[in-house]
Amino acid sequence: MTDPENFDVVIVGGSYAGLSAAMALGRAMRNVLIIDSGKPCNIQTPHAHNFVTHDGETPYAITLAAKNQVLAYPTIKFLHDTAILITGINNYFEITTETNKIFSAKKILFATGIKDLMPDIPGFSEAWGISVIHCPYCHGYEFRGQNTGILANGEMVFEFCKLINHWTKKLTIFTNGPATFNQEIRNKLTDLNITIVENEVKRIEHDEGNIKNLKFADQSSCELDALYTRIPFEQHSKIPEIMGCTITEAGYIQIDEFQKTSVPGIFAAGDNTTMFRALTMALSAGSKAGVIINHELISDK
Repeated sequence: MTDPENFDVVIVGGSYAGLSAAMALGRAMRNVLIIDSGKPCNIQTPHAHNFVTHDGETPYAITLAAKNQVLAYPTIKFLHDTAILITGINNYFEITTETNKIFSAKKILFATGIKDLMPDIPGFSEAWGISVIHCPYCHGYEFRGQNTGILANGEMVFEFCKLINHWTKKLTIFTNGPATFNQEIRNKLTDLNITIVENEVKRIEHDEGNIKNLKFADQSSCELDALYTRIPFEQHSKIPEIMGCTITEAGYIQIDEFQKTSVPGIFAAGDNTTMFRALTMALSAGSKAGVIINHELISDK
């Protein structure tokens, strides 16, 4: 059996955080392998926003340009594959992929992101990231002043509604069943002229991801242009937790200010570590991780 190909760093996840880290490491002349499965969480999102110099471009175009720039550094390699197992300790990890390739690395960076868990509502997943959205800073400007819904229930409803109300006054809250918030919150929503609909949502009618109507169990419907909601998620990769990385109560990989996890030699950056799901923040975290990893490699000599 031949020895595994050795790298200074293996980056699991080749989207914004992973590519940003790779560039920093490539410029530090580190041998780096990026392993990416090609399943970014924003794969359906038609345009990226709130990103100076790239506002309005497709996430795919931004990723492709970044990948081409990163791979111009001769010490960086990219593998379209999925990491399924990582073993070892700081300064010697072994990585096994789905296609049974094995590599070794001194350091690991998880830039694996998170996986959104779609509710069982027909049409929801097809419209996710297009007109069913989660972030007003990413999408709110495009839907400003339009007929907008919020699919939510519970005590967090008012703060969510108050936020979205800044972008549009044509706002309806859909609780998808009886409201579970108290009368005080109901009064606050009424004061903001926000309609409350407690019908059960049966499906989302859309045209290539663009919402047309919400259809309810009682056969009634409501025309909409956009629907905000916050859905649960899980880590896209289970490997960090299996390796002993601490996961926070909110479900993110716990890191310190230097992108270090609780396991020596293992770093994390991007959506898998924070609720702030923005391209610019992922890029920043990845760049910082690359710099810190290089410093640690120097210190380990």
